[in-house]
Amino acid sequence: MKSSIAVVVLAAGAGTRMKSALPKVLHPLAGWPMLRHVLDNVGRLKPSRIVGVISPGAAVVAEAFAPHRTVVQKRPLGTGDAAKAALGALKGHRGPVLVVFGDAPLVTTASMQRLVAACRKQEAAVGVLGFIARDPSPYGRLIVRRGQLERIVESKDADEAEKAIDFCNSGVMCLDGRLVATLLGAIRNDNAKREFYLTDAVAIARAAGHKAIAVEGEETEFQGINSRAELAVAERALQDRLRGAAMAAGVTMTDPATVWLSADTRFAADVSIGPNVRFGPGVTVASNVEIKAFCDIEGARIGAGAIIGPFARIRPGSDVAEDVHIGNFVELKATRMGRGAKANHLAYLGDSDIGARSNIGAGTIAVNYDGYGKWRTVVGPEVFVGSNSALVAPVRIGKGANVTAGSVITEDVPAGAVAFGRARQTTKKGRAAPLRAKLKARAAAAKRAHKKTTK
Repeated sequence: MKSSIAVVVLAAGAGTRMKSALPKVLHPLAGWPMLRHVLDNVGRLKPSRIVGVISPGAAVVAEAFAPHRTVVQKRPLGTGDAAKAALGALKGHRGPVLVVFGDAPLVTTASMQRLVAACRKQEAAVGVLGFIARDPSPYGRLIVRRGQLERIVESKDADEAEKAIDFCNSGVMCLDGRLVATLLGAIRNDNAKREFYLTDAVAIARAAGHKAIAVEGEETEFQGINSRAELAVAERALQDRLRGAAMAAGVTMTDPATVWLSADTRFAADVSIGPNVRFGPGVTVASNVEIKAFCDIEGARIGAGAIIGPFARIRPGSDVAEDVHIGNFVELKATRMGRGAKANHLAYLGDSDIGARSNIGAGTIAVNYDGYGKWRTVVGPEVFVGSNSALVAPVRIGKGANVTAGSVITEDVPAGAVAFGRARQTTKKGRAAPLRAKLKARAAAAKRAHKKTTK
């Protein structure tokens, strides 16, 4: 029987290069804080425990780790000291201990699983994920001889021969739980920075006669994030990964590079997405949906066969049922659209329930806010709402009713009724020409007056 895995997530870094009051590991990436990506990825390993190492006073980071335990690294004395802070929370654990960084959200579950599996198979005290770097200069080098990882040399400490090595340290390490306290306890700070480096665990293990190994992964996974520029690079990389997964699962994207997804965006097969579409967090899209160009969708469910856009905005709390049409410049907010309902042009439907097969005309507004509270508009099935209507909530319109164009509806409309809510039209024959002459003269007088004042 395999022993369980424990995971230590190092998240005590100051993140000063982010130039932000927000802790680095909470900066968003594909709609989630980057720490959530790390926790999601390690969570798929089904570890027996996850321990977060945070800095003093980092209550918001501790909240982001919940329900997992956090410990505090009291002073910033290096990665080895940070890992050592987790030893109390690892008490009794004898399986592999995987150490990862909270600012490395692109490391995949598959790569971490390969590292753990290799350490188990080879009975290694220490295992490290490495990669072949296009530019190795910023990274620690992995010194491998006869299949054994001998040590990790930091770039600034490497000699010319070591600098020529392009096999580099990712920062992801697996330690034997039976030896973790001994290995971390042996790390010393006899270096220029007076810090305890986790990477020294490799040389310590080898000096004690234990096995250490390196497992190769893809460089694209191992980009840490220390600045806003690196955050943008990571965003592009993650978006490419998410788009690729969506298309592999049966989604068509006309111009994939312009489609922006969240980590939790979920598509069924046979969804078609036009260019310049953004999905915020919390979106699920059923099969045979067409989402046209320049749409923005967040916190919503889109039912099978729906057609959305172009230029539509669907905000959180909205539920679009099967075969609904949401057209250009239509905005939904916390609105439920019944099966086959349509709002094809220039409408705002906030806090509304629109019944099945109802039609909402161009320019219609659900007036949901009275300055103090928000109220719902309930439209029954098979209702026709004419163009340029205002439905002043709270209001209900019954099944099969007809609201004429230009109406302001302030009272409930019974089922099957026709509702007029507009001023009566007055027509004055022959008066158009005199009116135009009057308006023309007024404009000319205003122009003359302006010339006098500017002389």
